[in-house]
Amino acid sequence: MKNKSIIALTVLAISLSACTKLDENLNGQLGNSGINSDNVPALLNASYSAMRNPYQGTYGWWALQEFPTDEAIAPTRGGDWDDNGAWRALHLHRWAADHPRISTVFRDLNSVSYVATNVLKFNPTANQGAQARFLRAFAQFSILDGWGQVPYREPGEDVSLPSKVRKAAEQVDYLIAELTAIIPDLPDGPIYNANKDAAKVLLMKCYLNKGAFLNRNSPTFDNGDMVKVISLADEIIAGGKYALSKYYDNFAPKNDALSKENIFTAQNLGGVDAGGVRNMWIPGLHYNQNPKGNNGFATLSDFYDKFEAKDSRIGGDYPGVTNVTGLKVGFLIGQQFNQNGVALKDRKGNNLSFTREVSIIERDQNHLEVAGIRVVKYPVDYANESTGLAENDWVYFRYSDVLLMKAEALLRTQQAGAGLALVNTLRTYRGATPFATLTLDNLLDERGREFYWESVRRQDLIRFGKYLTPWQEKPADDPKYLVFPIPDNQLSNPNFTQNPGY
Repeated sequence: MKNKSIIALTVLAISLSACTKLDENLNGQLGNSGINSDNVPALLNASYSAMRNPYQGTYGWWALQEFPTDEAIAPTRGGDWDDNGAWRALHLHRWAADHPRISTVFRDLNSVSYVATNVLKFNPTANQGAQARFLRAFAQFSILDGWGQVPYREPGEDVSLPSKVRKAAEQVDYLIAELTAIIPDLPDGPIYNANKDAAKVLLMKCYLNKGAFLNRNSPTFDNGDMVKVISLADEIIAGGKYALSKYYDNFAPKNDALSKENIFTAQNLGGVDAGGVRNMWIPGLHYNQNPKGNNGFATLSDFYDKFEAKDSRIGGDYPGVTNVTGLKVGFLIGQQFNQNGVALKDRKGNNLSFTREVSIIERDQNHLEVAGIRVVKYPVDYANESTGLAENDWVYFRYSDVLLMKAEALLRTQQAGAGLALVNTLRTYRGATPFATLTLDNLLDERGREFYWESVRRQDLIRFGKYLTPWQEKPADDPKYLVFPIPDNQLSNPNFTQNPGY
């Protein structure tokens, strides 16, 4: 693990230098210079480590997938969380091509793509090469999702030349062909490595979102693509490796042992070597909770109201958390208590009682600290809290997504009855009331309940045609926001075309 961290730091240093000193020539991307090692395992480990920056926690890809939706908000609280309006712009759909979060995430995702490509320069085995190609495809899928065009280089390419760029149609075809090609060479596991089933899930997502990537204003769903989604799901289901698990066990410390549902994760070794999973609870918790939080992020009451009280996904007590500090998991609303049942207070001495009401700008000094329902998706790892290196493995893909993607493909091919049975299997397991019928609207809501705060909501809203509709604190908006702008600092590459409207 030590070598993995050292290589990752080297990669980061090179990537950052490429974004400053050599920005004009490299266009902010890592090419084939700087890491000239033929230690393929170390280079492959560096590719896995590079995934941490854009994906783990709430400040990277997560922020771009959640804050522009009805699931998350980062209200300005007096003088806190203003950040020159950057957080507000994400929720209101008012960003521009110089938005710092959009620029940073674009850079970090492309760093994953280029670091993984670099592995292929050094004659990896078929297995190693397939893993590197999967990580590259994973990052490029996110870039396609966010920006609609994807820069790329071939292994060993001259980095003094601008990277080439694939537009949406070409990139979708490339990803489908690439994932199909590498599946035979990928390992069966472990789940914290690129594996066959992870590639099948990503391939399902390519087919399911293909029509949305090609026409975000009016997505279409080709029957043949939906048949592919169903077929891939059936392959995963027939393997018999996965089963639904207790909801929060999927995200808890030791989730590698507790969950039978996770298909692809990022391994975190508590207290030793971990990514930013701790940022899944710190930004939203109050200063006077344990652990001490930053009193920022929240969800919206309209989204919270989609849950039944008996739905296990709404949260509650969790062993190793609630009995230690009083903190619950899931949605935190109302009065908060410590482990002894003593009511917590805010910094003014008022009851720490989180409210349904939240505004994009909070000015009332007696309300701003308690405004908004807070979320704890990953149960806190108290054993490693002092180091900041949590044990919880980061979750990319879960078995429940396979079931719900198959249900969606069935619904879109006029097989609603079969889709309903799948959805109700999940709802019954989660303690929710079974549906009488399956519609696009209640399926979208079900995906929200199942995958809230898992970096998929923006993609889902676009695919279901709901992304431009008004919701709490966000009015109806311009279709240009269906895609992010190419950051200003990348436009020296003549192969980019700025997205319309920016």
